[in-house]
Amino acid sequence: MATETGLNVAVVGATGAVGQQMLRTLEQRNFPISKLTLLSSKRSAGKKLTYKGEEIVIQEATPDSFEGVQLALFSAGGSISKALAPEAVKRGAIVVDNTSAYRMDPEVPLVVPEVNEEELRNHKGIIANPNCSTIQMVVALEPIRKKYGMKKVIVSTYQAVSGAGANAIKEMEEQTSAILDGKEFTPEILPCGSDEKHYQIAFNAIPQIDKFQDNGFTFEEMKMINETKKIMNMPELQVAATCVRIPVETGHSESLFIEVENSGLTVSEMKSMLSEAPGVVLEDDPENQIYPMAVNCVNKNDVFVGRIRQDLDNEKGFHLWVVSDNLLKGAAWNSVQISESLVKLGLLK
Repeated sequence: MATETGLNVAVVGATGAVGQQMLRTLEQRNFPISKLTLLSSKRSAGKKLTYKGEEIVIQEATPDSFEGVQLALFSAGGSISKALAPEAVKRGAIVVDNTSAYRMDPEVPLVVPEVNEEELRNHKGIIANPNCSTIQMVVALEPIRKKYGMKKVIVSTYQAVSGAGANAIKEMEEQTSAILDGKEFTPEILPCGSDEKHYQIAFNAIPQIDKFQDNGFTFEEMKMINETKKIMNMPELQVAATCVRIPVETGHSESLFIEVENSGLTVSEMKSMLSEAPGVVLEDDPENQIYPMAVNCVNKNDVFVGRIRQDLDNEKGFHLWVVSDNLLKGAAWNSVQISESLVKLGLLK
């Protein structure tokens, strides 16, 4: 049970990029915590991290680590979530999972609080945090969908290397230095996986994120397609995605074409709706060259939207540019936001 001062919270994958962002976000939000347990692989056990000025020793994540835990935030890879999330639930914890392990499980709510917060009431112990590129897109689209309906979404992403982990950032930096110094190098990480071909990311754009599926789309693209339909509760929604990795450290950018169901939407009204939408910041002033850019979204929780245009051939078609910090709104902040919603709704106390 919670004490008067807060909850017993565990963070799994505390040493990773997202795990550390979770800790920073929990601290910044002053989330009510009475006891914080930091968990990781055996390799990282024994290291220390600081939370609110207090050093906490990282422990190896095992089933027994979740005894007494009320909220467990997972960001340590799908296999870890598959193995340990059910163990945490057995011991009474609510799990917010940041991997793809449970996202498409029909028994597990897939939640972006600005879009479908009420789905949290249907949880059975595990709540899934969507893919980073999906989150920022649906936050931007939801106010439009609610009023005018949504028929079609076509998205092309320009995704930062931090989405592939700290080693991918290091590789980009090393490749950039090598090219500028005229030195040779061997790509070892991107586009994905230890058994794939690897390509240069510095000064390049790689049109592959995750593995290709039989239908020609990558797993990342299929995540965006399927997750969007689930979050919006619109299995009939037409969604297509092309996901590209670019040499930016942090901040995913997306070019969107959408087709709404109902006539009457104007660019002016869309800008007005988005300027008032929760979690959205409108940056759209072409005359003064104001529009969202990845470099300006870093360390910010919001989703930034601009370059809004009506399609020249389709009165129900519109184009948007959407940018967000993939480690924050795309991961850590959305997880903490879900946790805050659980408290607000009386589901976690």
